[in-house]
Amino acid sequence: MGNIVEVSGLKKRYKDFEAVKGVDLYVKEGEIFGFLGPNGAGKSTTINMLSTIIKPSEGMAKVNGYDNVTEKNKVRASIGLIFQESTLDEKLTANENLMLHCKFYGIEKQKREERIQEVLQIVDLTDRRSDIVETFSGGMKRRLEIARGLLHYPKVLFLDEPTVGLDPQTRAHIWEYILKLKEKAGITIFLTTHYMDEAEICDRVAVMDNGQLIALDTPEQLKSNVGGDIIEVSTEDNQTAKKIIEDTYQTEVTEMENNLLSFQVSKGSEFLVEFVKQFDIPLTSVNLRRPTLNDVFLHLTGREIREETVSQKDLMKKNMQRGPH
Repeated sequence: MGNIVEVSGLKKRYKDFEAVKGVDLYVKEGEIFGFLGPNGAGKSTTINMLSTIIKPSEGMAKVNGYDNVTEKNKVRASIGLIFQESTLDEKLTANENLMLHCKFYGIEKQKREERIQEVLQIVDLTDRRSDIVETFSGGMKRRLEIARGLLHYPKVLFLDEPTVGLDPQTRAHIWEYILKLKEKAGITIFLTTHYMDEAEICDRVAVMDNGQLIALDTPEQLKSNVGGDIIEVSTEDNQTAKKIIEDTYQTEVTEMENNLLSFQVSKGSEFLVEFVKQFDIPLTSVNLRRPTLNDVFLHLTGREIREETVSQKDLMKKNMQRGPH
């Protein structure tokens, strides 16, 4: 199976700010490929370059064999794109939104009805076809956007934070439709996310931070690279406990949210029995678990993926407003 997306040395600068700092990657045909990282990491900027919305400052990208700078129209005909923010015309019906998309992509008149029925069936919106979009819930609008992105049979579907702002139940339903779609159509899915459960669904995950790709592998391999089990404890004196654990067990201890200390050990169950017996400072909570992708990010960067600062996002917006190099 060949590569449907190929990227080499891709960069994007805004004046003196480098949003993407030389990304190299490939995506296999039929793969679910995930970009994991906090807001401001450069995920959306990379997708915008791949989908021809913005021009790279340096580097090369090809989608479906077409160069994203010199063959923009062929790239655009090869992709579907679902943005973070809704781009539906909410004053129109679902059918009218889909029909407009058919016209934009030059889908032949005799095929439009069949295509619209097909995509509405995939996302379970057939019975709402004639309803005005502003009457839809957030989850229904997202499903309609996914349906719209499929009308022209894209080779690659780009999903930029596809479930951001949705409640957990709706997010789970959206993913049911996305996976149904992949099985039915065999298309390649390239998504950005900062939700760990979404990243777990991917065949491979690229971890991005501060405009750089810092890891790329299967979710299981990324987690195995962290090594060992994760012990999380809180005590009556965390600062003293942190020093004792580091000195006694020769391991690095990270201060987490919710007043937790986190560290890695091998054979966590055996370790925990002796630890609880011997530790002098009173423990208020103890937890043992396997590594997650959040632990991968913590291991690679020294912080949790949930730690997103307003200044990072504001800096990105500010630099984008200043215009490209």
